[in-house]
Amino acid sequence: MNQCTAVALLPPPDNVVALSVPGHRPEAGYILCELGEDHDDQHATMLWDEGGRPGSAVWVRWKGAGHARLTPLPWCSARDPLNEACELFAAHPSAHSWGVTDPTDEAITHSLAHQHPHPFPEYRDEDGR
Repeated sequence: MNQCTAVALLPPPDNVVALSVPGHRPEAGYILCELGEDHDDQHATMLWDEGGRPGSAVWVRWKGAGHARLTPLPWCSARDPLNEACELFAAHPSAHSWGVTDPTDEAITHSLAHQHPHPFPEYRDEDGR
């Protein structure tokens, strides 16, 4: 499943603006939803993790062009067959992170694999190319 393509402009929090050096106001930044494209809930992206403790990951959630909010969320406890943890929050809508493909990242990887096949054996065809 492809990754959701929702993008939002996230302004810096008021407390960060208040602490900034006069004349050097922090700029807004774009965020991209990390969920699978079929979700019907709010969009979400992780901003930072404060050490892997339960509830230590800070996510931004938004819906449409509405107000974005920061919220600490616990990690999803699901693991794939290789025992890799899901990289999303608990009770997330849509697929687990290993089932979500960033189409831009995949296109870049395919292009690099074509130009430099040695580091990308998993992208070789039946003829070894």
